[in-house]
Amino acid sequence: MVEALPGSLPPQTHTLSVKERVAHGRALRERLARKHHGGWKAPADRRDPIEILIEQGESRLPDLLPLRYGRMRPTPFTFLRGAAAVMAADLAGTPNSGLVVQAGGDCHCLNFGGFATPERRLAFDINDFDETAVAPWEWDLKRLATSFVVAALDTLGKEARIELAEIVARSYRETMAAVADEPVLEAWYRTLDLEAAGAAKSIGIAAQVVRKADSSLIHPVGLPSLGHDGGATPRIKDDRKHGVYHPAPDAAAAFDAATKSALKGYAKTLTPERQALLRRYRLADAAYKVVGVGAVGTLCGVLLMVSGDGEALYLQFKEATRSVLEAHAGQSPYKHHGERVVRGQRLLQAAGDMLLGFATGPTGRHLYLRQLRDAKIKPDVDGMSPRNFQRYAATCAEVLARAHARTADAVVLSGYLGKSTAFDEAIGAFAGAYAKQTERDHEALLKAIKSGRLQAQDALS
Repeated sequence: MVEALPGSLPPQTHTLSVKERVAHGRALRERLARKHHGGWKAPADRRDPIEILIEQGESRLPDLLPLRYGRMRPTPFTFLRGAAAVMAADLAGTPNSGLVVQAGGDCHCLNFGGFATPERRLAFDINDFDETAVAPWEWDLKRLATSFVVAALDTLGKEARIELAEIVARSYRETMAAVADEPVLEAWYRTLDLEAAGAAKSIGIAAQVVRKADSSLIHPVGLPSLGHDGGATPRIKDDRKHGVYHPAPDAAAAFDAATKSALKGYAKTLTPERQALLRRYRLADAAYKVVGVGAVGTLCGVLLMVSGDGEALYLQFKEATRSVLEAHAGQSPYKHHGERVVRGQRLLQAAGDMLLGFATGPTGRHLYLRQLRDAKIKPDVDGMSPRNFQRYAATCAEVLARAHARTADAVVLSGYLGKSTAFDEAIGAFAGAYAKQTERDHEALLKAIKSGRLQAQDALS
């Protein structure tokens, strides 16, 4: 069986017989028994999580770092969302089966959602790929399972939280087995269609949320946190509350020139028919837009494109830095991190944004671009009932298994996972233990802010 080189794309073993692939998967249990995925104990030489955050901040925009720490401050879950680098360092020290996939890299439970496909259908999938890299499949699954335990700290009891993690593992295992039984092309085209009857309920999200997104495909609506003036030269309205603002006057000319240069480079990464579509719009304005938790401090913004009759198209640009997984799993084969994100997303998503591309921005920063919002559906875990939490956990794991199967061999993975609950229980044990570690790390963040080691602010100044 072919082994992957560090950082390289996973080997494709589908031309071997099913019998050989199943045998290889089962043989990997000798390297690592499934029960050994369980538990977590911080090693004596574990790095200080605050030190990791500070080191990561050295490549980010310094003025935005206090906002990043402010957004990580409220709860252990907000900390977890911003601490992908911390967890990646910890996961690198855990045992793995030796199989790699194109990993999402930051698969917590809020990095999944619904969006419109190029065919104007609503699909549910992974929707954040900033940290995508080739890495052990276990890392994505353990982060996802842990995120559910941490997200439910204030709403569910201990046993119910561990059950969520076990549901994640079971759904991943069962979906991988189902994909392994499908023909190659059928497995490749597998997607979670939000427009199917009962889809919203099965996922654990409100049906009216799906209906609202579906209606926006026919009657596009304005973006809640964005607006622009009409007229011959439309301009994005500054909105500090939502993190939208223009550069200072003395930096405006340089920002405009860099934006136009990046847009030209970006167009070249699109296929010819999509370049033709892009040319039907012109750049009217550009502004910074601070987004998320983990991404705060990277260069992010929005482009307002308009057609001849004033129709608006918003594109988002986001800086792509080195994946947090690369230090532990091997360097990316792509020298441009924008390309790394784009290639990873296209591998993992069943149906991606047709305007996804990459470019080089100001001071040589690597960027990727996509449509800012297109009938997007964002689940709200804060308001979920226990039953919907379970449904949502199962759905995210199903989607993750389908994504991993697009990049590696589901038959081998399923052969390793098997049919017993041994793996499910191990992941539950790991997620419960690492959730406690996250609580301790969150406390360390609060102490660092209180002592002045880190500066934090709650809103954009």
